Amino acid sequence: MLQEAARGFLSESAPVSQLRALRDARDELGYSRDLWRAMAELGWTGILIPEEHGGLDFGHMGAGLVCQEMGRTLAASPYISTAIMAATAIRRGGGPGQQARWLPAIAAGEAVIAVAVDEARKHDPAGTALRAQASCNGFRLDGHKTFVADAVGADAIIVAARTGGEPGEAEGLSLFVVDARAQGLDIERTLMVDSRNAARLTLDGVQVDEADALGPVGGAFELLETVLGAGRAGLAAEMSGIAQESFARTLGYLRERTQFGRPIGSFQALQHRAAHLYCEIEVAKSAVLAGGQALDRDPTGAGFLVSLAKAKAGEVARLAVAEAVQMHGGIGMTDAVDIGLFMKRARVAGEWLGDASFHAGRIARLRCF
Repeated sequence: MLQEAARGFLSESAPVSQLRALRDARDELGYSRDLWRAMAELGWTGILIPEEHGGLDFGHMGAGLVCQEMGRTLAASPYISTAIMAATAIRRGGGPGQQARWLPAIAAGEAVIAVAVDEARKHDPAGTALRAQASCNGFRLDGHKTFVADAVGADAIIVAARTGGEPGEAEGLSLFVVDARAQGLDIERTLMVDSRNAARLTLDGVQVDEADALGPVGGAFELLETVLGAGRAGLAAEMSGIAQESFARTLGYLRERTQFGRPIGSFQALQHRAAHLYCEIEVAKSAVLAGGQALDRDPTGAGFLVSLAKAKAGEVARLAVAEAVQMHGGIGMTDAVDIGLFMKRARVAGEWLGDASFHAGRIARLRCF
């Protein structure tokens, strides 16, 4: 029922044409505030939030269904960064005061919170170098972050910082909730190929209190991995939706486009490619399902299946959009059809929180290869 409701709502209220309009207007936010409020009214922003804080507590399976349908229409919103990652971080690592302040606001669609982890071209949580030096009753943050989704217009940003150890080490990492208007924080918008909202952050003497920390100071790597796992599962579900919709649109085109007096879908070479893609999409759907189930069972022990889902969904989405462009022919390379927009989002979502190679390596380490 949730999936059907999401599909109907997004098809009507957030079609691909809305993303085109945001892109053409070079909208700074990259999403519609009205759409975000409507998602909150439907309860989607509270799917991972406990009922006592105004949420539905419907689990990662429910959140994944919503993400999948967002992938089908390329609906732009801060859903993964805020309703999934930030909600998970505050629910599992926040104190009573932080939970009371932020969780009801997220559930009501009144707060947007970004998560800042990466500092280089590739995803590397343990490589965090941004320093948090003890200062007065808290910490002084100095460093930079890159590829911070939904940072523009956010109310707060959860920042991964190093209070000890060296870059590359899991020990010594901490998470802090930083006010987006804090003195010393500069948010520079980054133009993304998928027309979404992202930014580069520079922190120069940003002051935070110890009460702003999520999880244990210097020992928040496990919490960070849980937060990233939730985001990766959401992205995997979104990419599964992208692959499914790209395939559906391609099948429609194969049935309609004629060449040599017959539909091109009747050509065996294209049928073989379509059959192969269908099988790959079904495997990816199973991996995404397994990742969501694993998170609902044990968020701290779901790393293997979540990485499997992110890697497989990323590879399949990339294949699906490439085949879609190829089988659409020359028009597939133009802006006249939507396939190019699906390709751009698939590439960005595949990189965010680790590409297929990153997760293949992570799976190998988890399996002690």
